[in-house]
Amino acid sequence: MPPTLHRARGSPRVGFLLAIAATLLWGFLAIALKLLLAEGMDAWTITWYRLAVSALILIAVQARRGRLPRLAALDGHGWSLLALAVAGLLGNYVLFALALDYVPPATAQVVIQLAPILLLVGSLAIFGEAFSRAQWIGLVGLGGGLLLFFNERLPALVSLSGAEAAGVVMVIVSAVVWAAYALAQKQLLVTLSSVNILLLIYVGALVLLLPLATLGQIADLDGAGLALLAFGVFNTLGAYGCFAEALAHWEASRVSAVISLAPVVTIAAVYGILEVWPSANVGARLDAPGLAGAALVVAGSMMAALGRDARAVEPVDFE
Repeated sequence: MPPTLHRARGSPRVGFLLAIAATLLWGFLAIALKLLLAEGMDAWTITWYRLAVSALILIAVQARRGRLPRLAALDGHGWSLLALAVAGLLGNYVLFALALDYVPPATAQVVIQLAPILLLVGSLAIFGEAFSRAQWIGLVGLGGGLLLFFNERLPALVSLSGAEAAGVVMVIVSAVVWAAYALAQKQLLVTLSSVNILLLIYVGALVLLLPLATLGQIADLDGAGLALLAFGVFNTLGAYGCFAEALAHWEASRVSAVISLAPVVTIAAVYGILEVWPSANVGARLDAPGLAGAALVVAGSMMAALGRDARAVEPVDFE
């Protein structure tokens, strides 16, 4: 018999608020990582510290509560799902950070909107559903928005020439592995709490990442760099914790629609930073076609996620 999939049974209002919190945190994350890379830390080391500190905090919290994960609850299928979740989230963290060496935060956030779309596609595939007309319109809108967003840069991207093309490819792959992580976590909620799933993911990922990290880089950070790293750690716990709990309270499609707003947060933050700090390494202001493209990407992503009613997208138990 196939494993039972988790059904969202909590409060939709709580799920919505948690999804909004995750959106705000993810919206600022790309900017913080971009500035931290400029401080001299590499993506591997940044990610290791984010995972290590987050894992230690979660272990302390769960140990005090007497709620450390019971690994005996995982069967062979559960371990496979956990391995997929570890690989997916670790790949997402590292690839997204690596991409920010090549593209500005706004670009990375617009392209990463493929992630919730891929999560939706994966959810529909697992649950045997088909796309509605509204969802197809949303997908077309998202694709058109990406074309408009990159407008004059399309030839270089299509030919995969230049640094920006490399960064965009990294973000696309990051979106793919993020969707794999999210789908695996959704099923793991049957046997483990969202906190313990993240705890196990963080521990597994930081062990895998240790040989690639240069831990001594933290000694070279100034106060601003340490503050940025601290925000990255908080973001790891806050954003993914909110996202995981949102999935427990709300349908995956609804959560996907809300987090599609992250580029709006990033673009607004970039404009605000450039007003007070014109030389900040956060990218340039978008031109009119770029802004229109970003808006169309967000609208298309939300429409694709919300193109079906709640009964059609809610996970059901396989018998």
